[in-house]
Amino acid sequence: MFQKLSDKINGYQQSVIDIQKLLVSIPALAPENDGDGEQKKAEALVEFLKKEGFPEPQNYPAPDDRVSTGQRPNLVYRIKGQDSSRAIWMMSHLDIVPAGELSLWHSDPFELKVDGDKLIGRGVEDNHQGLVASYLTAKALIETGLTPKYDACLLFVADEEVGSTYGIQHIINNHDLFGKDDLILVPDSGEETGASIEVAEKSIVWIKVETVGRQCHGSRPDQGRNAFKAASNLVVKLDELYKEFDAVDELFQPSISTFEPTQKEANVPNVNTIPGDDVFYIDCRVLPRYKLQDVEDRVRQWADEIERKFEVKITISHLQRGEAAPPTAIDSPVVKALSAGIRKVYNIDPKPIGIGGGTVAAIFRRAGYPAAVWAKIFESAHQPNEYALISNTLGDAKVFAHVCVDG
Repeated sequence: MFQKLSDKINGYQQSVIDIQKLLVSIPALAPENDGDGEQKKAEALVEFLKKEGFPEPQNYPAPDDRVSTGQRPNLVYRIKGQDSSRAIWMMSHLDIVPAGELSLWHSDPFELKVDGDKLIGRGVEDNHQGLVASYLTAKALIETGLTPKYDACLLFVADEEVGSTYGIQHIINNHDLFGKDDLILVPDSGEETGASIEVAEKSIVWIKVETVGRQCHGSRPDQGRNAFKAASNLVVKLDELYKEFDAVDELFQPSISTFEPTQKEANVPNVNTIPGDDVFYIDCRVLPRYKLQDVEDRVRQWADEIERKFEVKITISHLQRGEAAPPTAIDSPVVKALSAGIRKVYNIDPKPIGIGGGTVAAIFRRAGYPAAVWAKIFESAHQPNEYALISNTLGDAKVFAHVCVDG
C-alpha cells in the first residue's frame, strides 16, 4: 500500500506549486497583526480542494468580533479508515506572520516565486509546507482508493501565530474531536535533515523588570537614584540562575535552562541625565524539572536586595508564562509510527528531542493528547525570502502516508 501511495505522491510536483500559489496570494493575518483573520484563505482552500474531489469539511469556527466575518475558521477533513476507533491527525495552521521589511525581500512576498525546487513567499514554510504535505497525503489516498489504517484527518486551524485562542485551544475547549489513543502530527517545526522529532518543550516565562529611582543631572548623582545602575546590577546577578538551576537534560538543545536579559527600553534621551526609570526584559527557558515559581522567587529576592542597596523600587511582572506540558513519551504510538515513516522515506534514524520554544503540541499535551512535531524544513520561517522545497514537501507527504497505512 505504501509504495503505491509513494509513487502517486512522486507525481505531485505541480500540485505543490498550484496550491502554494493560492495560499501565498491570500495573506491570513490575525487582528493583532492588523489583519482580518483566515476566512478568505479558508474559503479559497475549500474551493480548491472541492475541485480536487475532496468533500465539504467540517468547520468549528471560533467567534471573534474583531474580524469582518465574526469568526475564525477551523476546518477538518476526514477520510474513513479501516478502524475508526482511532484517528491520525495532521494539523497545520492557516495564519501567517506579516511580511516585515519589504526592502529585504527579493520578490513580492505574496506572489509565489518558483526557483527550481525552491518556493519563495511568506508562509510557504510556516505553515504551508505542513498543510500541503497533509493535502498531498489525502489526495493520494483519494486517488488510489486506498483506505488508511485509522481515520486520516486533516486539521487546518486559525490563530497559531498569536496564541491559538481561536484555533486549537478553541477546539479542545469546546469540541470532543480527539481521543487519547489518536496519533497527532504537528508539522510545524523541524530541521533540514528531518531527523528530529520534537516531543517536549521547556517552561517559558518572559519577565518584565521596571525600576524606578529618581532622575537628576549627570553631574549630581548624589541628588538622584540611578535606576539604570540598579537594574544593571540585577542583570549581572541573573547569571547566578545558571548556577542554581544547573541540571542538564540531553533531550533538549541546549541541554540546560537559559536565563537571558533581552530587550532594553530607552530611558533618558541625553547623556548628561541620570535616569530615574529603567525597563528591561528576561527570557527564561526552563527545564521541566524546575518550577517557574522557584525561578521567579529567586529573581524577586535579588530585586529586594537591590532595592535596599540603591533605594529604588523594582516591579516584576511577566508578559508570557507557561509551565512545560507533560512530554510525549518517546515510545508512544505516534512517535513510533512517525519514526518508522522517516526511516522508510529518508533512510535515517530519527531521534526525539526537546526544544526551548513553544508549539501548539504543548496545548495537546496539556489536554492529555500525545503529539509529535516534525517536518523536514530549513527554518526560514518569519524571515524575509522565506522558502520551502518541493522535494521536502513531497517527502513529508510520504512520511504521513506511511503513518496512515502502516502506523
